[in-house]
Amino acid sequence: MTSPVGKPGDEKQQLSLGTQAARQLTTTTKSQPQMQGISSRWLLKLLPWVQVNGGIFRLNRRLSYTLGDGRVSFVSTGSKVQVIPMELTELPLLREYEDVEILSALANRFEQKEYKAGEVITQAGQEADAIFLIAHGKVNKLGKGKYGDEGVLEVLADGDHYSYQVLLESQDYWQYTYKAATPCTILVLQQSSFESVMALSPSLQKHVEGFKARMKNKKQDSTGEAAIELAAGHHGEPTLPGTFVDYDTHPREYELSVAQTVLQIHSRVADLFNDPMNQTQEQLRLTVEALKERKEHELVNNPEFGLLHNADLKQRIHTRGGPPTPDDMDELLSTVWKEPSFFLAHPRAIAAFGQECNRRGIYPTSIEFNGNMIPAWRGIPIVSCNKIPISDTRTSSIMLLRAGEKNQGVVGLHQAGIPDEIEPSMNVRFMGINEKAIINYLVTAYFSAAVLVPDALGILESVELGRSHND
Repeated sequence: MTSPVGKPGDEKQQLSLGTQAARQLTTTTKSQPQMQGISSRWLLKLLPWVQVNGGIFRLNRRLSYTLGDGRVSFVSTGSKVQVIPMELTELPLLREYEDVEILSALANRFEQKEYKAGEVITQAGQEADAIFLIAHGKVNKLGKGKYGDEGVLEVLADGDHYSYQVLLESQDYWQYTYKAATPCTILVLQQSSFESVMALSPSLQKHVEGFKARMKNKKQDSTGEAAIELAAGHHGEPTLPGTFVDYDTHPREYELSVAQTVLQIHSRVADLFNDPMNQTQEQLRLTVEALKERKEHELVNNPEFGLLHNADLKQRIHTRGGPPTPDDMDELLSTVWKEPSFFLAHPRAIAAFGQECNRRGIYPTSIEFNGNMIPAWRGIPIVSCNKIPISDTRTSSIMLLRAGEKNQGVVGLHQAGIPDEIEPSMNVRFMGINEKAIINYLVTAYFSAAVLVPDALGILESVELGRSHND
């Protein structure tokens, strides 16, 4: 009789059907295609969407600028910053000058420049040949102090300015050094540009020649908007003040942006490989998910309408010491103090804030928000957004929004009801089959965003993501 047991060292004889062979007769359970790039997309979920007919949204505001406060105001369209022409009369050289056409010509000659923290803007002893307007950031004025030591004599910030006095005092060189203390946006008007405009304007020539330092008082309310005359608490029948609400004569218009891609599927795949899942539908689902991710990215980062580029310059603040502290978050809350809706931050910035709270023995509570438990500060939810960029120096930004049209907040813009729509303002259109039997579908999303009033959006900038263990 032959023994079923082999010789020592031989492989053990298989007594049953193996799993690898058995799989040939089974139907496996399959998952849908997974995609790591899909995020929570809180901004898309929380942003109220306004229907924009005709693809254009015109944002009407009250006329808003302040004269007589000694500071220059600016308007920003995306990443582009411009000085308001009439605000140039805050410069001593142009005070009480009223020719709007010439002021506009001067405003258009300013060049926008960006400086990093620590960069020298103008150096003492160099030729003084320009006017500098600080649109955003802090600038240190450096020079010799009372006892001859070098130090910070003054800190200039948003709306401040300094300029050459060649035309008035024959000052040919900078007496002080000006250095960026934080990242700065500065508008610069060269002396040659100023003189070229002045050469074409007799009125400006006369004004400069007869220049006197004087201040004009203008009525204004606490927001810097043109005042509305009112009366209250009166008795009898006094004459009531007449008034009207002036509007911005050049309102900004938002044209819906577009994100598109062409989905390509071979007809053989679409015909034969559809069980148990429809290949066309799965390809479309993943394409739509990628398009939504790009949509949120653009709402945050687009230089024209992205939130990071459309916060008012006065609504941008910096951290006190680098990482985001409770004090920084409180200051951010003060910029959007009227019914703030939510903070928006990169997950690593949220972690950095948590670390700072732990260092101080502060433990913010979590709140239930849209069916999820998420961290909050002062009862305001802190939602994550991985579309907020992190710089090479490991800094980021934290945003605070007041959302909704009724609240004069931040709104998303779209146009629902477009042809072949699969979601509001998103459609899929069949483009035909080419000679290689490839089926083409055009997938499109139309969208934009608007900040209805400046105090609806605040940004905490230069947020460092964590400290070293030795700090």
